[in-house]
Amino acid sequence: MGRHSLSLYTLFAGALAVVLAAALSLTVSAQQAQAATVTVQAESYAAQSGVVLEATGDTGGGQNAAFLADGDWMRFDNVDLGAAGRLTVSARIASATGSGTVELRTGSLAGPLLAVVQTSPTGGWQSWVTRTTEVTTHPTGSQTVFAVLRGATGGDFLNINWFSFAGAGDGTATGWVPVDQARWNAQLAQFRAMTPAAVPAGTVRVPEFNATCTYSHSKPDDPIVLPGLPGASHMHSFFGNRSTDAFSTTQSLLAATPTTCAPAKDLSAYWIPTLYEGDKAVEAEGMIVYYGSRLPDPSVTVPFPEGFRMIAGDAKAQTPTPAGSPGQFWCAGEGGETGRSADGNWPVCAPKAHLTHQLVFPDCWDGKHLDSPDHKSHVAFAYDGKCSGAYPVAIPNLSFVVSYPTGGSAAGFRLASGMASSIHGDFFNAWDNAALGQRVKDCITQKAKCNSAGTF
Repeated sequence: MGRHSLSLYTLFAGALAVVLAAALSLTVSAQQAQAATVTVQAESYAAQSGVVLEATGDTGGGQNAAFLADGDWMRFDNVDLGAAGRLTVSARIASATGSGTVELRTGSLAGPLLAVVQTSPTGGWQSWVTRTTEVTTHPTGSQTVFAVLRGATGGDFLNINWFSFAGAGDGTATGWVPVDQARWNAQLAQFRAMTPAAVPAGTVRVPEFNATCTYSHSKPDDPIVLPGLPGASHMHSFFGNRSTDAFSTTQSLLAATPTTCAPAKDLSAYWIPTLYEGDKAVEAEGMIVYYGSRLPDPSVTVPFPEGFRMIAGDAKAQTPTPAGSPGQFWCAGEGGETGRSADGNWPVCAPKAHLTHQLVFPDCWDGKHLDSPDHKSHVAFAYDGKCSGAYPVAIPNLSFVVSYPTGGSAAGFRLASGMASSIHGDFFNAWDNAALGQRVKDCITQKAKCNSAGTF
């Protein structure tokens, strides 16, 4: 178990936990008449395969299920899923590397899919986060639940401390932003009725279009994570909509027409943590926001709903990124990488090459929410080339490609959020619906490469 390192707790953290627990107990007491939350400790399985238990550094102590890899599973008997209606399913997870999903199935390993919990690195094997998804149709009462691990990157990729199952009305779903079904249905109808443009001969058959954006401004704001709290975030570099700040909403973005992106009908907000070389901020030369598809059948892709938002990456991830690390910064241009920074975490680029990064977002959506409490649980990466289960709706595969006018040195860089591993990006959709829909129809569903103008 040498790969794990348990965190230390201070007296202050313990006292704070007591105060929070007392405050929360008042809320829970007021809600018990409506619904109950059932928490299932991972170590309480009735049967398992591939699971090792270890002492956990998470709040409350006890044990967690560790060294979980693709194909491992646990069986939990007599799990009360409550009455019919909305069910919020949460998993307390930690991971230092790798990503995948936890499939929760009822009855058997191959039984009906109850929920899918998306996982990604959290910053360490004892850096715990709660990932949540929501289920509208599910078996009721006492059930046998199987947790089946599906790793996407090979090797051990996850620790699990507990699962919880919360019925409607217990207040655990705070942070879920439901899509306005009437508006979404109207947007979908508009999209379905669009006639795709004829694809000229010789067009590159890649499902893709883009928005080409330049740097707009910097603020210590985050209208997705910390809405209405100016100055509460680390410094972010914003691209696209020039009005973006802590108070931005769908309506404010759509009403503010100045943007640094082409096309002008993309009023979306895009942002990343500011890069520093020493104490000097280094702003990007530009950002290309690619909208594409990794699916074998991209024709199932639909546009983002108006007001949709999500985050990729993890600002709390503070782990080394030596050469060869997944998702690392790299050098684009003549000569490429010539060395590494003294700490090994950053590339040093040749004189004509520039520091670059590509950040990739999930491409499957639950079809129900514009946002979620962690800004990730309403989306997931495609599995086995398709969107299914709790995430049945294929959305454009968004990615940010950012280039900086610097090659770096042995001194390296830092992000406003910390180490290179903490790179993350935010997307707040404010496209004109018709412009976005036509590009998805022409370029993605027809598998044809388009430019920023949406033409071939």
